[in-house]
Amino acid sequence: MYPYGTPTVFPAQGFDPVKDAHDLRKAMKGFGTDENALINIICRRTNSQRQEIQRQYKTHFGKDLIEDIKSETSGNFEKLLVGLLRPIVDFYCAELNDAMAGLGTKEEVLIEILCTLSNQEIHTIKHQYLRLYGAHLESELKSETSGNFKRLLVSLCTAARDESGQIDPNQAQIDARELLKAGELRVGTDESMFNMILCQRNYQQLKLIFQEYERMTEHSLEKAIKKEFSGDIMEGLIAIYKCVTNKAEYFASRLHKSMAGIGTNDGQLIRVIVTRCEIDMADIKVAFERLYGKSLKSWIKGDTSGHYKHALYALVGEERSS
Repeated sequence: MYPYGTPTVFPAQGFDPVKDAHDLRKAMKGFGTDENALINIICRRTNSQRQEIQRQYKTHFGKDLIEDIKSETSGNFEKLLVGLLRPIVDFYCAELNDAMAGLGTKEEVLIEILCTLSNQEIHTIKHQYLRLYGAHLESELKSETSGNFKRLLVSLCTAARDESGQIDPNQAQIDARELLKAGELRVGTDESMFNMILCQRNYQQLKLIFQEYERMTEHSLEKAIKKEFSGDIMEGLIAIYKCVTNKAEYFASRLHKSMAGIGTNDGQLIRVIVTRCEIDMADIKVAFERLYGKSLKSWIKGDTSGHYKHALYALVGEERSS
């Protein structure tokens, strides 16, 4: 059992990065591309193994694997493979940067990333963001967001959550009461109290606080958040609530949202699969089927096609079907 969940992409056994590099080169050399060979190698190795393959590729052929992939593939298939070949921290940085670039901010992406990662992961991303984009992630967030939502993201960005895992039932009662006083028991909402408790307490302690809150009010804190807040700040607080209560369900709902309705949000679909396949994608699949009554595979099949579809199958641990 993995400490954090069950992945669908595992380290390849008998891994030979030199052979993989040669096989990839062969798949792209000459006329036409052997996309299945690309899928079988890139989608069936872990991120650290892919980094090793890229080093060998450059050493043996004096070429950049990502550049070659870009020139041989296109569309979502290309986006997915390039995403997989980036070191995972660079992938997160690029997603955050894209979410804030240009007109309008994709708040959902900021929420999905900052509300779900550990302190260590956020610190790593902040350092790398500065290296890649020459800007501080925190100041970028401040300039792209406003109000309560901005304060929530800045709190998360400081990555100062207690991660001891220690619980204190008395403090949980006090915090639950504070949340009640800051929200449902007053006119208007004191969002700073929600911010402080949801961004600072460890996950085990938050579970206890949520139980206390439910005991006091006979309804969930999620329901209270929906009543007291709206817009991005509501989405952010609910994301934290869901990650504490059931992270696999949170990501299952993100996948569902990317494919529900007309059209597919491929950026979101790719991001969730790339970032979770080595962590807990098997759990997310179980949660998906439980929540939506159909398998993740059947949704992917209905919403994607061609090599892109087969690459996604490989990443979520499903066999190819026609």
